[in-house]
Amino acid sequence: MNRTVRDNAEASRYEIFEDGRLAGFTDYRITGKKIAFNHTETLDGFTGRGVAGRLIAEELADARRRNLAVLPFCPVVRGTIARQPEEYLDLVPIEDRQRFNLPA
Repeated sequence: MNRTVRDNAEASRYEIFEDGRLAGFTDYRITGKKIAFNHTETLDGFTGRGVAGRLIAEELADARRRNLAVLPFCPVVRGTIARQPEEYLDLVPIEDRQRFNLPA
C-alpha cells in the first residue's frame, strides 16, 4: 500500500492518497503565520486504517517546517495534539491553548 500526503493549496486542504485514490483530507485556512485546521474527513472505505493519523502527522510536520502556528479547531487534529503533547503542543501558541482545552 502506497500512501502520499500533499498540500492542495488551491482547495486549502491537505489530502491523503492511498494507491492513487483520495482517502481523506483536512480543510485549513492560513492567516498570516497561523494555520487553522477546521475539518478532517476519512472517506468511505478507508476508515479504521490509520489514514487520518498519517494525514495529521504529515500536516503538522509541514506546519512546523513552514513555521506556522497551529489552531486546531478540528477535534481530530486537537485530539492528536492532546495525546502527543511532547510532539505537537509547541505548535499551538500558548495564548490559544486554553480555548482548545490544551495544557498551557
